[in-house]
Amino acid sequence: MKQSILNDVFFSKLNRSAVALESAETLPPECYTATDFYDLEKEALFNHEWLCVGRESDVAQAGDYFTTHIVDEPIIVVRNKKLEIKAMSAVCQHRAMLVAEGKGNSRAFRCPYHHWTYSLDGSLLKAPAMEQTCDFSNEDYSLPTFQVELWSGFIFINFDENAPPLAPRLEGVKEVIDSYDLASADGIEPETVTFGWNWKVQFENNNDGYHANRLHQGENHDFCPSALCSFPEMPKDTAGYTRINGTTHKDASFNPTQKALQRIFPNLSDEERSCFLFANVPPTLSLVLTPDMVFFLIVRATGPETHEMDTGLLFAPGATSDLEFQKNLDDTMITAVQIMGQDQHVDGLVQVGLNSRFARRGRYSWQEGAQHQFNSWLVPRYQAAWQKLRSRDGLCSE
Repeated sequence: MKQSILNDVFFSKLNRSAVALESAETLPPECYTATDFYDLEKEALFNHEWLCVGRESDVAQAGDYFTTHIVDEPIIVVRNKKLEIKAMSAVCQHRAMLVAEGKGNSRAFRCPYHHWTYSLDGSLLKAPAMEQTCDFSNEDYSLPTFQVELWSGFIFINFDENAPPLAPRLEGVKEVIDSYDLASADGIEPETVTFGWNWKVQFENNNDGYHANRLHQGENHDFCPSALCSFPEMPKDTAGYTRINGTTHKDASFNPTQKALQRIFPNLSDEERSCFLFANVPPTLSLVLTPDMVFFLIVRATGPETHEMDTGLLFAPGATSDLEFQKNLDDTMITAVQIMGQDQHVDGLVQVGLNSRFARRGRYSWQEGAQHQFNSWLVPRYQAAWQKLRSRDGLCSE
């Protein structure tokens, strides 16, 4: 049996991942593999940070809902009769049956097991045959609800009812990507896939410019050179971070022509049309923004070495109605699938390597500035969660 890595020495050494980039080390391999670390990570991040669950357009009409889950919590997101977006637990407060699956439109949520029925706000409306149960009141058995915040057309939830608002801490990110006006973008249905590597491996790869012209070298990516990357400085309390990567020509895009095939986002400046943008709101949302198309990736941790990811696409308003839209999308996906396949292959091998006895803490290139930004967000949260756990449970310091 492996000894727990959770001790003061381990968490003190995490500081080496959050110092200046030229001196920083990668996170310890155990942060990507150890079950006890993943359990602490749930408290450090997922129980208190804002989690992206979908797009506002996914619940466009009153009664529209979809279900999702993260760190083993089943969730319903719904637009109520007042057109407000609500998020709540999908777990019936009677016998823990899920009251909804998939997506659709409904006037209420009825548990299929015993027909307890809940409103679109989560309040218990009906509980059949409970009249002989002592001291039973519908008001005591509402579905637990969560904080909801909208940002750039994305829906975020927070399990912590006291968590501070998200948007004020994303001003730095918003400034970089604001011209895309993502709240108004057209979208298509995301694809959900399960992967066999830690969620942070995925997050790091999504915003890693260092590998771009190495792993993806050739016509698919050489027009976005790693040497043209930069990392805007974010406010100290930021909830996200960005990378800007210049391109060798205006209106570049990931397709065999290397040029944008769809409508260009209308508010982009000439400078913005000559670069790709990358934005991250950990621990769940990652964006890749090109002049004619935006990839959004919603990452959901499911275990220390597994995660799910929704991959969706956004386009300039009206683009999905263009006659050539589908043909242009098919052409684009030829390249996108090749690039994603290369990434997924190495991500799986990275997870294998992280489990090796010879895995060690590496060093960073200047082109990995986004990884340093990520670590600077992670490490204080890990350390705070450890101190909270240690003081509560009296855990040893060695």
